[in-house]
Amino acid sequence: MTTPHELVDVGLLSTVSSGTPIEAAVSDRAWLQAMLDAEAALARAQASLGLIPKASAKAITAAARADRYDIADLAHRAREAANPVVALVTELQRTVAADHPAAADHVHRGGTSQDILDSAAMLVATRALQLIHQDVERILRALARLAALHRDTPMAGRTLTQHAVPTTFGLKAAGWLFAIHQAAQRTQAAMTSLPAQLGGAAGTLAAYHEYALLDGASTEHGSPALLLAEAFAEELGLAAPLLPWHTARVPIAALGADLSLLVGTLGKLGADVQVLARTEVSEAAEPAVEGRGASSAMPQKRNPVLATLLVSAAMQVPPLAATLAHCLVSEDERPSGAWHAEWNPLREALRITGGAAHTAAELCEGLTVDRERMAQNLQLTGGQVVAERVVARLSDAMGKASAKKHITALTNAAGQGEGTFAQNLAADAEVLQYLTDLPLSDLLDPAQYLGASAELIDRLLAHCAPAVQPAVSDVPKP
Repeated sequence: MTTPHELVDVGLLSTVSSGTPIEAAVSDRAWLQAMLDAEAALARAQASLGLIPKASAKAITAAARADRYDIADLAHRAREAANPVVALVTELQRTVAADHPAAADHVHRGGTSQDILDSAAMLVATRALQLIHQDVERILRALARLAALHRDTPMAGRTLTQHAVPTTFGLKAAGWLFAIHQAAQRTQAAMTSLPAQLGGAAGTLAAYHEYALLDGASTEHGSPALLLAEAFAEELGLAAPLLPWHTARVPIAALGADLSLLVGTLGKLGADVQVLARTEVSEAAEPAVEGRGASSAMPQKRNPVLATLLVSAAMQVPPLAATLAHCLVSEDERPSGAWHAEWNPLREALRITGGAAHTAAELCEGLTVDRERMAQNLQLTGGQVVAERVVARLSDAMGKASAKKHITALTNAAGQGEGTFAQNLAADAEVLQYLTDLPLSDLLDPAQYLGASAELIDRLLAHCAPAVQPAVSDVPKP
């Protein structure tokens, strides 16, 4: 016997989103409310055009409250129709009839299950994106502040896991900011362009048109069903589509792709923080919270759990987005399976992305940076981190190929324990004769080989200024 508690997914295995605001926004209750909102909006749109009495629209809207319906019962009955709308319409009609019998006939008038569920999906997505972007704004501000504060903080740039040349932590933070800002622009655009769905049984609006004619609507300026589609979208606060999109699933597939991009940029942030938090690197650390990052076995552990959640999220959403893309292959005017396959992947993509955004906001706002450790790590290779600079300085006199070959030999000797690169360079009379314009200590100073990193940071912060200016306004200008 299954108990009610066993029917509830409380997020035991959904660690990235468990306990975050996105959970309620994409819950079964949220979807039920969105379907009811779509039914109520349809009635209000019809009433606004004089197609049904305003009293009926008012009664339907009053009955469209999720707390008046048994979600579990609707879920079980959904198996009989392969979607939850059929059972919901029956229950909505019954609820309306109990208080306003005449209004019951105006429930779902001309509607079809896909019109209601697709419109509900767009409502859920819009509401979820609003929550996501509240957290994205926090992320952008926090990263902008890190970029500004650490504009001139040198650290080792790493390529293929090894020290390459110096960079700055500010530029690393700016890189995170740049990617997340780009991805967020796409989801921001989606939030204001997701379309309502109104097409009737096969995308012709025939039933809506027919009912409107029976209600005395004029066709002088075209089909009243087209006016209804616009009024319906306006009631929902969604975009009015040019055509019904029952089997033209670009809005859903595109949203999945946009969510995948956004959570992927958050995963990149998480992966970098994991590297910086390694014991042997220790250049950055997650915000310290009592009990967080603990191990069940090792008392000394302070695992980078926020970063781990971000990486986990970034690995989960792309396959969900791929499923939504597969559903573009929808046969005929209404698909048998492709439409149904979208619902859970869309919800999970929204849920995981929302949880990741909330997690990333906390991480970015509390990330601690160890400047001293970064400076120490830059010295680990004994000056090799600026070997590229030495080659550049020697190129005119020795030729680039010869200079690179010579300096490579010095780095190889250091790698074999024959002194440090800096020591080997200082003892090499052949190259020292060409390195007279700078003291060797300055030539090998990582802080003096940062290229245009500071200007790149400034340029990005200027580009993102409307979103991030308050976070950097008190950072001293260079």
